[in-house]
Amino acid sequence: MDADLAFQLYGTRQAEPASRILKAGKLTAHLAGGNLRAISYDGVEVLRAISYLVRDRDWGTYDPTLANLAVTETDTGFTVAYTARCNGPEGTVLDITAAIEGTADGAMTFKGTVYSITGFETNRCGFCILHPIVGVAGTPVSVEHVDGSIEDTELPDLIEPWQPFKDMRAITHTALPGVSVECRMDGDGFEMEDQRNWSDASYKTYVRPLALPWPYRIPANEPVTQQIILTITDGRAALDDRLASAGNDAIIRLTPGTLTGAMPAIGLLITPEEAKASLAALRQSGAPKVQDLLFHFDPIAGHDARAFIAFANMTAIHDGTTTLEIAVPCKRPLDGELQEIARWMRAANFAPNAIMVCPSVDRQSTPPGSSWPDCPPLAEVYAAAAKAFPGIRLGGGMLSYFTELNRKRVPGENLAFISHCTNPIVHAADDISVMQTLEALPFITRSVRAVYGDKPYRIGPSTIPMRQNPYGSRTMDNPQGNRMPMANRDPRHNGKFAAAFAAGYIASVLNAGLETLTLSALTGPFGLYAGELEPVEEGGMRPLHAIVKRLAELAGQNWQAVTSSAPDKVLAFTVQTTAGGIAWIVNLTAVQQSIDTMQLGLSSLRTHLAPFEATHIAIQAAKGTT
Repeated sequence: MDADLAFQLYGTRQAEPASRILKAGKLTAHLAGGNLRAISYDGVEVLRAISYLVRDRDWGTYDPTLANLAVTETDTGFTVAYTARCNGPEGTVLDITAAIEGTADGAMTFKGTVYSITGFETNRCGFCILHPIVGVAGTPVSVEHVDGSIEDTELPDLIEPWQPFKDMRAITHTALPGVSVECRMDGDGFEMEDQRNWSDASYKTYVRPLALPWPYRIPANEPVTQQIILTITDGRAALDDRLASAGNDAIIRLTPGTLTGAMPAIGLLITPEEAKASLAALRQSGAPKVQDLLFHFDPIAGHDARAFIAFANMTAIHDGTTTLEIAVPCKRPLDGELQEIARWMRAANFAPNAIMVCPSVDRQSTPPGSSWPDCPPLAEVYAAAAKAFPGIRLGGGMLSYFTELNRKRVPGENLAFISHCTNPIVHAADDISVMQTLEALPFITRSVRAVYGDKPYRIGPSTIPMRQNPYGSRTMDNPQGNRMPMANRDPRHNGKFAAAFAAGYIASVLNAGLETLTLSALTGPFGLYAGELEPVEEGGMRPLHAIVKRLAELAGQNWQAVTSSAPDKVLAFTVQTTAGGIAWIVNLTAVQQSIDTMQLGLSSLRTHLAPFEATHIAIQAAKGTT
């Protein structure tokens, strides 16, 4: 790809390493960075990935450079071998030796051995196996445990807060009628977590139970070996074989769906650190006319009374509502902490329409096997907030992610709304994984609705860069602009990738009936306007600016779902505005897509979408499709 085009799309000229497609009969897999992705049989994805990963004490993932890579392909299969080294703190090293083999009978093995001459600290070292979620969630599986017992059960449909399966030796599922897939794990104890908690589009089976201490140390001069064995059993008659290309031509078809609703209000995040720049951006003639400004306040981060003076200045020129989210320190009596904040607000003449409170410690993850941190009961936190801020809508939930809300479900009966965020780079930051997180969003919103019913529901701020890391001591600095998990800056936020992600995001959550959706800040690393050192479009506007601005104009309008024949590539919905119907269509991929829009009543019956293009097209009034 041309470097300039890559920069427009991704905000960086650094290209992701191209994957290599390996084939063995009907079995295919993409080799990328020494790991396997999109493992498919007869054109159907059976596993999303098999990866050998090493994580540091903050759950950051090492990215070692491969050496001695050797790939052999024959008519009947393939083999892969390589070595790699992780360089840890204080001069520690960990060497990895890997071997992969696939055969035409649907069998594949992936063996990994680590060895350290120094000893090596890690939170996790070994295999992660990802099962897909679309078409697989809620279906029967058979789990073999380490003691030899067999459990016939189902993969969770609603998102499980804790591990659905522990002490695993193997898991078998049906990929398509007549085709079963067994994944066997040897060399250590494995368990599964429902990665949809973090908006990953997968169930993850990983090595070493979380109930064991971490970080832990791999002893010096003691090799550790694990192996994954994939066995696919095809019991179909020959005439039943389903070719991968069947019914899957290059044209993506869009058809009207049956679901309808109202477009959510759009919010923008404002932090005290960005208040001055945000005020200047808000005064620009082209600033989005969003419905809500979401002000962030965290006393532990040093925020004090001065923040409310800045917030009040923005409120004075904002036509919509305002919300204050407070990370409650819970270091002193609750009444004292919250009444002090209320006094600061009154002194600044800052009166938000809504307040969302969350104990500061609840932003941190409490993994299985860990103790919950000291914190007043949430009912007491909410009662103290209601007392300190009378007459203001009071919301609760989590300032971090759905994971924490799912694991510590807040008492919602006296709350005006429930809120949480999502982040797509918790575990992986490659382009495909980030876009695939959109698949998990409908499962997240449906799981929230299963707990809180029709309670008003807000999401955000949800951005590609991570604003806070619940799973470690910090977010990761990213001065080189890499694709990095848990990074507080992400280059793609500057490119069309982020605009397409945001358009796909709202298409994926419309059915949740959200009250408000916040997809960006105004300025800063999460903002619509870039800094002086971030060369983007004219006026410092990131491509995301146009998406958020247009979504804000559509707030409250009626939407109708659209079914895509390839939702992993193209998503769409229609909106009925006072000027007529429009179709929103977004290309989630880095290649041009051809779209058949005949059933939507568009003036053009075929649309060609450029990479990561998000467009809106008028619907012919005579069709009456919206």
